[in-house]
Amino acid sequence: MRKLFGILLLMVLLFFTRPIWEAPVEKYVDLSFLDSVDEVIGNVTADTDVSKALDEAKYFTTRISHQLQAMVKESSAALPEAVAKPELSDTESMVAVHNVTLGMSKEEAQQKLGLPLRLMENEYGTEWHSYHQDYQNYVLLSYDKNGEVNGMFTNQDLISSAKGLSMDSTKAQVRELFGTPLSNLQKGRVQYILDSRDEYDLFETADSYTTVFYDIHEGDTVTAVQVIDKGLEEQRGGIYAEPGPEVKEGYEFLLFELTNSARIQRELPLLKWDSETMETARDHSQEMADERYFSHTNPDGQSPFDRMKEDGITFFIAGENLAYGQYSAVFAHEGLMNSMGHRENIVKPDFGYLGVGVAFNSDKQPYFTANFFNR
Repeated sequence: MRKLFGILLLMVLLFFTRPIWEAPVEKYVDLSFLDSVDEVIGNVTADTDVSKALDEAKYFTTRISHQLQAMVKESSAALPEAVAKPELSDTESMVAVHNVTLGMSKEEAQQKLGLPLRLMENEYGTEWHSYHQDYQNYVLLSYDKNGEVNGMFTNQDLISSAKGLSMDSTKAQVRELFGTPLSNLQKGRVQYILDSRDEYDLFETADSYTTVFYDIHEGDTVTAVQVIDKGLEEQRGGIYAEPGPEVKEGYEFLLFELTNSARIQRELPLLKWDSETMETARDHSQEMADERYFSHTNPDGQSPFDRMKEDGITFFIAGENLAYGQYSAVFAHEGLMNSMGHRENIVKPDFGYLGVGVAFNSDKQPYFTANFFNR
Protein backbone atom coordinates (compact mmCIF):
# COMPACT_ATOMS: atom_id res chain seq x y z
CA MET A 1 0.00 0.00 0.00
CA ARG A 2 2.86 2.39 0.83
CA LYS A 3 4.45 1.77 -2.58
CA LEU A 4 1.10 2.37 -4.28
CA PHE A 5 0.67 5.61 -2.35
CA GLY A 6 4.12 6.75 -3.46
CA ILE A 7 3.34 6.09 -7.12
CA LEU A 8 0.01 7.89 -6.87
CA LEU A 9 1.57 10.87 -5.13
CA LEU A 10 4.23 11.18 -7.85
CA MET A 11 1.60 10.97 -10.60
CA VAL A 12 -0.66 13.59 -9.00
CA LEU A 13 2.28 15.92 -8.35
CA LEU A 14 3.30 15.66 -12.00
CA PHE A 15 -0.26 16.36 -13.13
CA PHE A 16 -0.99 19.39 -10.95
CA THR A 17 2.40 21.05 -11.46
CA ARG A 18 2.43 20.36 -15.18
CA PRO A 19 1.94 24.00 -16.34
CA ILE A 20 5.06 25.05 -14.41
CA TRP A 21 7.60 22.54 -15.67
CA GLU A 22 6.10 21.39 -18.97
CA ALA A 23 7.33 24.23 -21.20
CA PRO A 24 11.07 24.00 -20.38
CA VAL A 25 11.05 20.20 -20.14
CA GLU A 26 9.24 19.52 -23.40
CA LYS A 27 12.21 20.89 -25.34
CA TYR A 28 14.19 17.83 -24.28
CA VAL A 29 11.68 15.11 -23.37
CA ASP A 30 8.77 13.54 -25.23
CA LEU A 31 5.79 14.39 -23.03
CA SER A 32 3.19 12.46 -24.96
CA PHE A 33 3.00 9.90 -22.15
CA LEU A 34 1.18 12.51 -20.04
CA ASP A 35 -1.92 12.04 -22.18
CA SER A 36 -2.27 8.57 -20.75
CA VAL A 37 -1.40 9.83 -17.27
CA ASP A 38 -4.40 12.18 -17.44
CA GLU A 39 -6.60 9.19 -18.14
CA VAL A 40 -5.02 7.14 -15.39
CA ILE A 41 -5.70 9.86 -12.83
CA GLY A 42 -9.31 10.03 -13.99
CA ASN A 43 -9.67 6.26 -13.70
CA VAL A 44 -7.90 6.12 -10.36
CA THR A 45 -10.28 8.63 -8.75
CA ALA A 46 -13.12 6.24 -9.50
CA ASP A 47 -11.31 3.24 -7.91
CA THR A 48 -12.62 2.85 -4.34
CA ASP A 49 -9.76 0.51 -3.37
CA VAL A 50 -7.23 3.35 -3.55
CA SER A 51 -9.47 6.33 -2.81
CA LYS A 52 -7.98 6.89 0.64
CA ALA A 53 -4.45 7.00 -0.75
CA LEU A 54 -5.54 9.35 -3.51
CA ASP A 55 -7.28 11.67 -1.05
CA GLU A 56 -4.05 11.94 0.92
CA ALA A 57 -2.11 12.64 -2.26
CA LYS A 58 -4.60 15.34 -3.28
CA TYR A 59 -4.23 16.97 0.14
CA PHE A 60 -0.49 17.40 -0.34
CA THR A 61 -0.77 18.56 -3.95
CA THR A 62 -3.46 21.07 -3.01
CA ARG A 63 -1.15 22.56 -0.40
CA ILE A 64 1.65 22.76 -2.95
CA SER A 65 -0.69 24.32 -5.53
CA HIS A 66 -1.80 27.01 -3.06
CA GLN A 67 1.82 27.80 -2.19
CA LEU A 68 2.74 28.09 -5.88
CA GLN A 69 -0.25 30.37 -6.53
CA ALA A 70 0.78 32.59 -3.64
CA MET A 71 4.27 32.88 -5.13
CA VAL A 72 2.85 33.82 -8.53
CA LYS A 73 0.49 36.40 -7.05
CA GLU A 74 3.41 38.07 -5.32
CA SER A 75 5.08 38.60 -8.71
CA SER A 76 1.88 39.79 -10.44
CA ALA A 77 0.71 43.39 -10.66
CA ALA A 78 0.06 44.87 -7.24
CA LEU A 79 -2.92 46.98 -6.25
CA PRO A 80 -1.86 50.64 -6.66
CA GLU A 81 -2.35 53.24 -3.99
CA ALA A 82 -5.76 54.87 -3.88
CA VAL A 83 -6.18 58.25 -5.61
CA ALA A 84 -8.69 60.82 -4.39
CA LYS A 85 -11.76 61.45 -6.51
CA PRO A 86 -12.00 65.02 -7.84
CA GLU A 87 -14.57 67.38 -6.37
CA LEU A 88 -17.37 67.62 -8.90
CA SER A 89 -18.81 71.06 -9.62
CA ASP A 90 -22.39 71.96 -10.43
CA THR A 91 -23.05 72.16 -14.15
CA GLU A 92 -25.71 73.54 -16.45
CA SER A 93 -24.97 70.80 -18.96
CA MET A 94 -26.99 67.63 -19.38
CA VAL A 95 -23.84 65.69 -18.50
CA ALA A 96 -20.34 66.71 -17.42
CA VAL A 97 -17.53 64.19 -16.96
CA HIS A 98 -14.81 65.09 -14.44
CA ASN A 99 -16.09 68.70 -14.78
CA VAL A 100 -15.46 68.59 -18.54
CA THR A 101 -18.29 69.42 -20.97
CA LEU A 102 -18.78 69.23 -24.72
CA GLY A 103 -17.18 72.18 -26.53
CA MET A 104 -14.55 72.78 -23.85
CA SER A 105 -11.05 73.45 -25.19
CA LYS A 106 -8.36 70.82 -24.89
CA GLU A 107 -6.24 73.22 -22.84
CA GLU A 108 -9.00 73.73 -20.28
CA ALA A 109 -9.86 70.04 -20.17
CA GLN A 110 -6.25 69.04 -19.61
CA GLN A 111 -5.90 71.56 -16.82
CA LYS A 112 -8.47 69.43 -15.04
CA LEU A 113 -7.21 66.01 -16.17
CA GLY A 114 -3.52 66.31 -16.96
CA LEU A 115 -1.99 64.78 -20.08
CA PRO A 116 -3.45 61.68 -21.75
CA LEU A 117 -1.69 58.36 -21.20
CA ARG A 118 -2.77 56.77 -24.48
CA LEU A 119 -4.50 57.74 -27.73
CA MET A 120 -6.79 55.13 -29.34
CA GLU A 121 -8.58 55.32 -32.69
CA ASN A 122 -12.35 55.01 -32.28
CA GLU A 123 -15.40 54.30 -34.43
CA TYR A 124 -15.95 58.01 -35.12
CA GLY A 125 -12.67 58.50 -36.95
CA THR A 126 -11.23 60.47 -34.03
CA GLU A 127 -9.07 59.34 -31.12
CA TRP A 128 -10.00 58.61 -27.56
CA HIS A 129 -7.53 60.38 -25.25
CA SER A 130 -7.25 58.26 -22.11
CA TYR A 131 -6.84 60.04 -18.76
CA HIS A 132 -6.42 58.26 -15.42
CA GLN A 133 -4.14 57.58 -12.47
CA ASP A 134 -3.57 53.82 -12.36
CA TYR A 135 -7.03 53.52 -13.95
CA GLN A 136 -8.61 55.57 -11.18
CA ASN A 137 -10.63 58.64 -12.24
CA TYR A 138 -10.86 57.05 -15.68
CA VAL A 139 -12.01 59.36 -18.50
CA LEU A 140 -11.96 59.22 -22.30
CA LEU A 141 -12.14 62.44 -24.32
CA SER A 142 -12.30 63.07 -28.08
CA TYR A 143 -11.42 66.41 -29.72
CA ASP A 144 -12.42 67.98 -33.02
CA LYS A 145 -10.08 69.74 -35.47
CA ASN A 146 -10.38 72.95 -33.44
CA GLY A 147 -9.23 71.20 -30.27
CA GLU A 148 -12.67 71.23 -28.64
CA VAL A 149 -14.22 68.29 -26.80
CA ASN A 150 -16.66 66.40 -29.02
CA GLY A 151 -16.85 63.10 -27.14
CA MET A 152 -16.69 61.94 -23.50
CA PHE A 153 -16.87 58.63 -21.64
CA THR A 154 -16.44 57.36 -18.10
CA ASN A 155 -17.36 54.20 -16.23
CA GLN A 156 -16.53 55.68 -12.83
CA ASP A 157 -18.28 58.03 -10.41
CA LEU A 158 -17.22 61.20 -12.20
CA ILE A 159 -20.58 62.40 -13.54
CA SER A 160 -22.33 65.66 -12.75
CA SER A 161 -25.57 66.68 -14.41
CA ALA A 162 -28.09 69.51 -14.40
CA LYS A 163 -30.78 66.84 -14.62
CA GLY A 164 -29.56 64.93 -11.57
CA LEU A 165 -28.02 61.93 -13.34
CA SER A 166 -25.56 59.96 -11.19
CA MET A 167 -24.02 56.50 -10.99
CA ASP A 168 -26.65 55.67 -8.37
CA SER A 169 -29.50 56.38 -10.79
CA THR A 170 -31.58 53.41 -11.91
CA LYS A 171 -32.79 52.79 -15.44
CA ALA A 172 -36.30 53.89 -14.47
CA GLN A 173 -34.99 57.11 -12.95
CA VAL A 174 -32.82 57.86 -16.00
CA ARG A 175 -35.82 57.49 -18.29
CA GLU A 176 -37.81 59.84 -16.06
CA LEU A 177 -35.02 62.40 -16.37
CA PHE A 178 -34.35 62.14 -20.09
CA GLY A 179 -37.56 60.79 -21.58
CA THR A 180 -38.05 57.97 -24.06
CA PRO A 181 -34.79 56.49 -25.41
CA LEU A 182 -34.24 56.06 -29.14
CA SER A 183 -35.13 52.69 -30.64
CA ASN A 184 -33.25 53.24 -33.91
CA LEU A 185 -30.49 55.36 -35.41
CA GLN A 186 -30.42 56.65 -38.98
CA LYS A 187 -27.13 56.37 -40.88
CA GLY A 188 -27.39 57.59 -44.45
CA ARG A 189 -30.16 55.59 -46.08
CA VAL A 190 -29.98 52.83 -43.49
CA GLN A 191 -31.99 52.79 -40.28
CA TYR A 192 -30.34 50.68 -37.59
CA ILE A 193 -32.54 49.09 -34.93
CA LEU A 194 -30.85 49.43 -31.55
CA ASP A 195 -30.74 45.98 -29.97
CA SER A 196 -30.00 47.30 -26.49
CA ARG A 197 -31.50 44.30 -24.61
CA ASP A 198 -32.30 46.87 -21.90
CA GLU A 199 -28.58 47.09 -21.08
CA TYR A 200 -28.26 50.68 -22.32
CA ASP A 201 -30.35 53.65 -23.51
CA LEU A 202 -29.52 56.19 -26.22
CA PHE A 203 -30.95 59.68 -25.77
CA GLU A 204 -30.95 62.52 -28.31
CA THR A 205 -30.75 66.16 -27.21
CA ALA A 206 -30.29 69.40 -29.11
CA ASP A 207 -26.51 69.08 -29.21
CA SER A 208 -25.61 65.48 -28.37
CA TYR A 209 -26.33 61.77 -28.30
CA THR A 210 -25.92 60.32 -24.81
CA THR A 211 -25.65 56.60 -24.14
CA VAL A 212 -26.32 55.48 -20.57
CA PHE A 213 -25.19 51.93 -19.74
CA TYR A 214 -26.77 49.88 -16.95
CA ASP A 215 -25.45 47.12 -14.70
CA ILE A 216 -28.12 44.42 -14.73
CA HIS A 217 -26.39 42.62 -11.85
CA GLU A 218 -26.56 45.68 -9.59
CA GLY A 219 -30.18 46.76 -9.80
CA ASP A 220 -29.99 48.32 -13.29
CA THR A 221 -27.97 51.21 -11.91
CA VAL A 222 -25.81 53.39 -14.18
CA THR A 223 -22.43 51.83 -14.89
CA ALA A 224 -21.08 54.11 -17.65
CA VAL A 225 -21.98 57.16 -19.74
CA GLN A 226 -20.86 58.15 -23.24
CA VAL A 227 -21.67 61.59 -24.65
CA ILE A 228 -21.07 62.32 -28.36
CA ASP A 229 -21.48 65.68 -30.05
CA LYS A 230 -24.39 65.62 -32.50
CA GLY A 231 -22.23 66.69 -35.42
CA LEU A 232 -19.70 63.92 -34.74
CA GLU A 233 -22.38 61.24 -34.50
CA GLU A 234 -24.22 62.37 -37.61
CA GLN A 235 -21.08 62.48 -39.78
CA ARG A 236 -20.47 58.78 -39.04
CA GLY A 237 -21.48 56.95 -42.20
CA GLY A 238 -22.40 53.61 -40.63
CA ILE A 239 -22.97 51.98 -37.28
CA TYR A 240 -19.63 50.14 -37.52
CA ALA A 241 -16.18 51.65 -37.88
CA GLU A 242 -14.27 51.44 -41.15
CA PRO A 243 -11.83 48.56 -40.44
CA GLY A 244 -8.14 49.35 -40.37
CA PRO A 245 -5.02 48.65 -38.31
CA GLU A 246 -5.46 51.82 -36.22
CA VAL A 247 -9.06 50.99 -35.29
CA LYS A 248 -8.12 47.37 -34.61
CA GLU A 249 -5.35 48.39 -32.21
CA GLY A 250 -7.52 51.10 -30.67
CA TYR A 251 -10.26 48.58 -29.85
CA GLU A 252 -7.73 46.14 -28.41
CA PHE A 253 -6.11 48.60 -26.03
CA LEU A 254 -9.43 50.16 -25.07
CA LEU A 255 -10.92 46.81 -24.04
CA PHE A 256 -7.78 46.23 -21.96
CA GLU A 257 -8.09 49.65 -20.31
CA LEU A 258 -11.80 49.22 -19.57
CA THR A 259 -11.05 45.86 -17.97
CA ASN A 260 -8.52 47.46 -15.63
CA SER A 261 -10.89 50.35 -14.92
CA ALA A 262 -13.49 47.80 -13.80
CA ARG A 263 -10.95 45.94 -11.67
CA ILE A 264 -9.58 48.99 -9.86
CA GLN A 265 -13.11 49.96 -8.78
CA ARG A 266 -13.32 46.58 -7.06
CA GLU A 267 -9.89 46.98 -5.46
CA LEU A 268 -8.36 44.22 -7.58
CA PRO A 269 -4.77 44.12 -8.87
CA LEU A 270 -4.34 45.58 -12.34
CA LEU A 271 -3.65 43.30 -15.27
CA LYS A 272 -0.47 43.59 -17.32
CA TRP A 273 -0.65 43.73 -21.11
CA ASP A 274 0.81 40.65 -22.81
CA SER A 275 1.72 41.10 -26.48
CA GLU A 276 2.31 37.38 -27.11
CA THR A 277 -1.19 36.51 -25.96
CA MET A 278 -2.52 39.39 -28.04
CA GLU A 279 -1.27 37.53 -31.13
CA THR A 280 -3.03 34.36 -30.00
CA ALA A 281 -6.24 36.34 -29.44
CA ARG A 282 -5.89 38.10 -32.80
CA ASP A 283 -5.51 34.80 -34.62
CA HIS A 284 -8.69 33.43 -33.06
CA SER A 285 -10.67 36.60 -33.80
CA GLN A 286 -9.45 36.59 -37.39
CA GLU A 287 -10.37 32.94 -37.87
CA MET A 288 -13.85 33.53 -36.43
CA ALA A 289 -14.31 36.56 -38.70
CA ASP A 290 -13.09 34.71 -41.80
CA GLU A 291 -14.96 31.46 -41.15
CA ARG A 292 -18.09 33.15 -39.76
CA TYR A 293 -18.32 31.18 -36.53
CA PHE A 294 -18.37 32.24 -32.87
CA SER A 295 -17.00 29.77 -30.35
CA HIS A 296 -14.23 29.18 -27.84
CA THR A 297 -13.45 25.96 -29.70
CA ASN A 298 -12.05 26.36 -33.21
CA PRO A 299 -12.80 24.07 -36.18
CA ASP A 300 -9.72 21.98 -35.31
CA GLY A 301 -11.18 21.25 -31.88
CA GLN A 302 -8.66 23.45 -30.03
CA SER A 303 -9.69 25.17 -26.81
CA PRO A 304 -8.32 28.58 -25.75
CA PHE A 305 -5.80 26.74 -23.57
CA ASP A 306 -4.67 24.57 -26.48
CA ARG A 307 -4.09 27.67 -28.62
CA MET A 308 -2.16 29.45 -25.88
CA LYS A 309 0.05 26.42 -25.24
CA GLU A 310 0.65 25.99 -28.96
CA ASP A 311 1.93 29.59 -29.05
CA GLY A 312 4.35 28.90 -26.18
CA ILE A 313 2.41 30.77 -23.50
CA THR A 314 2.86 29.20 -20.07
CA PHE A 315 0.18 29.58 -17.42
CA PHE A 316 -1.27 27.91 -14.34
CA ILE A 317 -4.69 29.56 -14.74
CA ALA A 318 -6.35 31.04 -17.82
CA GLY A 319 -9.69 32.16 -19.21
CA GLU A 320 -11.17 33.60 -22.38
CA ASN A 321 -13.88 36.15 -23.15
CA LEU A 322 -15.44 36.53 -26.60
CA ALA A 323 -17.68 39.24 -28.00
CA TYR A 324 -19.02 39.78 -31.50
CA GLY A 325 -21.00 42.43 -33.34
CA GLN A 326 -20.93 45.21 -30.72
CA TYR A 327 -20.51 48.72 -32.12
CA SER A 328 -17.21 49.38 -30.36
CA ALA A 329 -14.91 48.25 -27.55
CA VAL A 330 -17.03 50.27 -25.11
CA PHE A 331 -20.20 48.38 -26.05
CA ALA A 332 -18.29 45.08 -26.04
CA HIS A 333 -16.96 45.67 -22.51
CA GLU A 334 -20.32 46.73 -21.11
CA GLY A 335 -21.95 43.68 -22.68
CA LEU A 336 -19.32 41.37 -21.19
CA MET A 337 -19.81 42.91 -17.75
CA ASN A 338 -23.53 42.12 -17.99
CA SER A 339 -22.77 38.45 -18.75
CA MET A 340 -21.96 36.79 -15.44
CA GLY A 341 -19.50 34.22 -16.78
CA HIS A 342 -17.53 36.84 -18.70
CA ARG A 343 -17.76 39.27 -15.78
CA GLU A 344 -16.14 36.66 -13.53
CA ASN A 345 -13.10 36.57 -15.81
CA ILE A 346 -12.85 40.37 -15.85
CA VAL A 347 -12.87 40.60 -12.03
CA LYS A 348 -11.06 37.36 -11.19
CA PRO A 349 -8.35 38.18 -8.61
CA ASP A 350 -6.09 35.31 -9.72
CA PHE A 351 -5.44 36.69 -13.21
CA GLY A 352 -2.36 38.82 -13.78
CA TYR A 353 -2.07 39.24 -17.56
CA LEU A 354 -4.34 39.99 -20.51
CA GLY A 355 -3.97 39.97 -24.27
CA VAL A 356 -6.78 41.25 -26.53
CA GLY A 357 -7.15 40.60 -30.24
CA VAL A 358 -9.70 42.11 -32.64
CA ALA A 359 -10.65 41.32 -36.23
CA PHE A 360 -13.43 42.43 -38.59
CA ASN A 361 -15.58 40.41 -40.93
CA SER A 362 -16.64 41.55 -44.40
CA ASP A 363 -19.64 43.36 -42.86
CA LYS A 364 -17.26 45.44 -40.70
CA GLN A 365 -18.51 43.71 -37.54
CA PRO A 366 -15.77 43.32 -34.91
CA TYR A 367 -14.82 40.09 -33.15
CA PHE A 368 -13.17 40.47 -29.73
CA THR A 369 -11.05 37.80 -28.05
CA ALA A 370 -9.62 38.47 -24.57
CA ASN A 371 -7.24 35.90 -23.09
CA PHE A 372 -6.64 36.17 -19.32
CA PHE A 373 -3.97 34.19 -17.50
CA ASN A 374 -1.34 34.07 -14.81
CA ARG A 375 2.09 32.48 -14.73
